Amino acid sequence: MQCWEEDMKNNMHIITENLSFSYKDGLNALSNISVSIPSGEHVAIIGPNGAGKSTFLMQLNGILRGSGKIFIDGILLTEKTIKEIRKKVGIIFQDPNDQLFCPTVYDDVAFGPLHFKIGHEKIDEIVKKSLNRVSMLHAQKKSSHHLSLGEKKRVSIAAVLACSPEILIFDEPSSMLDPRNKRELADFLTKTEKTIIIATHDLEFAIKTTTRCLLMNNGTIVCDGPTHEILNNKEILLKNGL
Repeated sequence: MQCWEEDMKNNMHIITENLSFSYKDGLNALSNISVSIPSGEHVAIIGPNGAGKSTFLMQLNGILRGSGKIFIDGILLTEKTIKEIRKKVGIIFQDPNDQLFCPTVYDDVAFGPLHFKIGHEKIDEIVKKSLNRVSMLHAQKKSSHHLSLGEKKRVSIAAVLACSPEILIFDEPSSMLDPRNKRELADFLTKTEKTIIIATHDLEFAIKTTTRCLLMNNGTIVCDGPTHEILNNKEILLKNGL
């Protein structure tokens, strides 16, 4: 039995077991979340405001720490493994200004690899390759603060890609984007073979970019299934405030 459990953990990119979290003000944000996500799956997390979506995302690389267990590629998230976990799990926040703080776009993208002590001789290649993947290489010498919101979001994605994570986590990726930037982001997400988790209120965007959906409410997962099935079930959506 133990060997089977270890084999299962090693074949899943993400496993949470009885994950719970309460904020200091007493708000119970997550209650016994147990879920497994295999490599390469694209998952949407939906739910009303306050459902626990963002809190759940921030547990996955240790930004917030609750009770229960989190395994990434079979590695238990602890204080000793958190640096290794953060190399595997990249989070792109809703507001790119929370991630971009260096003098230039180039510096913003180079920051992560330098932090993880990747050799300086490789940094230039990594930065340019990452910016090229999001069509922002032309802006490498600009200040991120002078870019449009859509451009900032692309740079924040490049900054995460530069660290070569195997798992990409997005919090409200389509919010405040114009139609063109939203289409470009959706195209990027559908083409990548990385494991993707997206917390979003944009149900149309979720259908375009994911195949599995976790519906959260009151800190628990109330429904888990194919995205198109859940998002076409009006009864379930209305019952859970969507």
